[in-house]
Amino acid sequence: MVKKKNWLAKNWLILLTGLIVGAAAVILSKLGNPGNMGFCIACFERDIAGALGLQRAANPAGEPILSYFRPEIVGIIFGSLIMAVGAKEFKGKGGSSPVIRFILGAVVMIGALVFLGCPLRMVIRIGGGDLNAVVGLAGFIVGILVGVVFLKCGFNLGRAHEQKKAEAGAFPAGLLLMFILCTVGVIGVVTTAGLEGAPGGARAPWYASIIAGLVVGAICQRSRFCMAGGIRDAVMFRDFGLIAGFGMVIVTVLVGNLILGNFKGFAMEGNPIAHTDGLWNFLGMVVVGWGSALLGGCPLRQLVLTGEGNSDSAITVCGMIVGAAFSHNFKMASNGMGTGENGHLGVYIGLGILVVVSLLFTFCKKKEN
Repeated sequence: MVKKKNWLAKNWLILLTGLIVGAAAVILSKLGNPGNMGFCIACFERDIAGALGLQRAANPAGEPILSYFRPEIVGIIFGSLIMAVGAKEFKGKGGSSPVIRFILGAVVMIGALVFLGCPLRMVIRIGGGDLNAVVGLAGFIVGILVGVVFLKCGFNLGRAHEQKKAEAGAFPAGLLLMFILCTVGVIGVVTTAGLEGAPGGARAPWYASIIAGLVVGAICQRSRFCMAGGIRDAVMFRDFGLIAGFGMVIVTVLVGNLILGNFKGFAMEGNPIAHTDGLWNFLGMVVVGWGSALLGGCPLRQLVLTGEGNSDSAITVCGMIVGAAFSHNFKMASNGMGTGENGHLGVYIGLGILVVVSLLFTFCKKKEN
């Protein structure tokens, strides 16, 4: 009994974070975000790539369907930034293999869009009854385990160095400026709200999205919440706290969908914005898990670290946005009907890059040292 109290005392903030993240996903979907996609970092960054004209996904009529500067992303970064400043944890640092991090960010995004979701959407989909996401979860775990093997063998992208706070704040400031310009219509491409078959047109009110992002970013900054980190910590340190937060998201989304009458049961077919190709759901998330382990955090964690002043994570986020553009421009991204024309090739290339980077920064680094 004492051990249980100690565990709860240690992990209550992580559990609260899972509750808040899951609730935000359910509420945002209720307010207009796509079903089972109330809070998806990969999907939102893909829509931002479209809003900036980096990808031109369109329906047969030529209308953009994936173009909207998602306020949630801005909210997460600034929620983390505000909390980090308040806790005196906003510190500029970076310079740890930025080009490699950019490439790995792009690779992670390609894998996520083959699966159709980041690790956060994966657990949201499970809570919504999508069994395809369970297949994705298996792949995600395998990918992280492979990454952990290399971490235990000495994988290291190098030490980050202290930087000026102006450098730390440059990316958040630039992102906010682009968000404002897109929102007022000075620049950018926006999917028409309500356009049939257009996930970019399904969106909650911008102010609700901003508030949700700020709250999620702030609490994730305090709890160090991370999907990839949960599995990594369980394997390497026998610490199961983050995994508990992972489970709390699933439970919260499941209960929320039951309350709102959105839960139709667990099934492989008929789930929103999902395909049933098990092999590529699995392999896509292997890429995401492996890449996230090497980067030191999942896509959500990279946004939170960006808000804390980590320019390496900002570079990774840039890589993810560019990776989203590549995925759609070169037909690697999946859709509800199945994998993209070049999706398999994208996964193969991503796995090849991960193998090369893992080997180079493990065994070659050891030799240099």
